[in-house]
Amino acid sequence: MTSFLDLGVPADLASVLAKDGKTEAFAIQRDTLPDSLAGRDLLGRGRTGSGKTIAFALPLVSRLAASSRKSRPNHPRGLVLAPTRELATQIAATIAPLAEAKGLRVATVFGGVSQRPQEQAMRSGVDIVVACPGRLEDLMKQRVVQLDAVEVTVLDEADHMADLGFLPGVTRILTATPAGGQRLLFSATLDRGIDTLARRFLSNAVSHEVDEESVPVGEMTHRVLVVDSTDNKTTLVRDLASGTGRRILFTRTKHQAKKLAKQLTAAGIPAVDLHGNLSQNARERNLSAFSSDPADGGVRVLVATDVAARGVHVDNVDLVVHVDPPMEHKAYLHRSGRTARAGAAGTVVTVVLPEQRRDVKDLLRKAAISVALEDLTAAAVTELVPERAPHVRPAPVQPQQQQRQSPKQRPAGGERNSAANPPSRRSRRPRSGQAGQGGQAGQGAQAGSRQGGRGGGRSQGGRGGQGR
Repeated sequence: MTSFLDLGVPADLASVLAKDGKTEAFAIQRDTLPDSLAGRDLLGRGRTGSGKTIAFALPLVSRLAASSRKSRPNHPRGLVLAPTRELATQIAATIAPLAEAKGLRVATVFGGVSQRPQEQAMRSGVDIVVACPGRLEDLMKQRVVQLDAVEVTVLDEADHMADLGFLPGVTRILTATPAGGQRLLFSATLDRGIDTLARRFLSNAVSHEVDEESVPVGEMTHRVLVVDSTDNKTTLVRDLASGTGRRILFTRTKHQAKKLAKQLTAAGIPAVDLHGNLSQNARERNLSAFSSDPADGGVRVLVATDVAARGVHVDNVDLVVHVDPPMEHKAYLHRSGRTARAGAAGTVVTVVLPEQRRDVKDLLRKAAISVALEDLTAAAVTELVPERAPHVRPAPVQPQQQQRQSPKQRPAGGERNSAANPPSRRSRRPRSGQAGQGGQAGQGAQAGSRQGGRGGGRSQGGRGGQGR
């Protein structure tokens, strides 16, 4: 066991971690902290969920607190770049208590929400900004954020940045930071231009590689179930979603995620969706519902696209279901990594139609996952779902009652025979060749959940575990 104090972490920061139950450093923290706390540029390679957030949050806060410089409006001193809004939010949640212990302020910057609160935060003089590249560049162009005072820069999930096409923007942002500042780059892989980025922006960097790219097979069970029809697939997915533990169901498209969440909810299995078409408020609301205890209004099922495969960290996800097998093996690994975190056990199920058998075999081979394809049986379903959660009857849809206006309420002007101005007494009888008009509007109500309080898993942080 290696404690954070043993690694040179300041006592007040180690105390913050200890209060949250984090006393023993994970491998990537154990390997990188002596160098990063000393101010070295660093390249850390470790898979999602390995504890990278704490690994860079500690040196970021520690070194800024020890610096003699003070933050000025619009000139942050610490910068963390993240590929998604969800990841940026969870990184900030991990950094915040550490920063508070040192009297530092943290703010997030990402798109999909109004930029006015972000502008106000920058003008107030924050110390650390956790940002997605797109919105950060927008604020840089508007001179709302200037990076000439940045002392420590962190690039997290660099390979995911590359997958999303962010590297040109990341390059421009890093170029805007001072050349003498400390830079920490963390990534699961070093392909797709990450090595070039590291050579250009890291100076005399030390490199640490703590584990292999694939998800450790020993901590999770992989099952591949072959169904003979789409109808049997639908039934299987509903059965898998009906268990008592948390589960994430991955679909290939946004439309499928939204549709499946609605179908499950209508079937008495409350579910929320997560995909790129949702507003930031909707994303946060649905993630909060999934993170909350069902006894407090939370839901057990999240139906998501690959937007949730990385950067979304919720404790105690028992089951991951690939409703639609992903296109490539990295997506399989990152999706699967939402379960079996922080040493907990978890199961990954891939649902396969007969025509998908060959592609899925190739996918598993590339992912270094050795598992046989098995035909669906009732016994397999019972093994995967030994206990089912009580069904919840969906709230009935209540049609809106059409309100009639009294003559005194009717508008004086406007077009005759319109919804806003009903026809006068004289014109109520339809003329020859015309039909009368009428109708009712119906509106469905969808239940939401209050914000809950659990987050990261294996990575020891975020909202409840040690990682993001």
